[in-house]
Amino acid sequence: MTVELPLAQMTVAEKLRTLELLWSDLCRDEQNIPVPQWHKDLLDERERLVREGKAQFEDWETAKARIAKRARES
Repeated sequence: MTVELPLAQMTVAEKLRTLELLWSDLCRDEQNIPVPQWHKDLLDERERLVREGKAQFEDWETAKARIAKRARES
């Protein structure tokens, strides 16, 4: 089955809503979503760092600013 969306005519809000609908549908049966081993390994490592008190966190506003700065520099 092929689904074509008029992406060029869609607003950003419409595209985001479409993504939300797709994500919600995928999450209904998440066991069927393949997860690569490298992703599992990364999450396991991060979980280990949290357990050992070695993880570092930053608030969302700081993270957004850091990401935006990185995007401007690239």
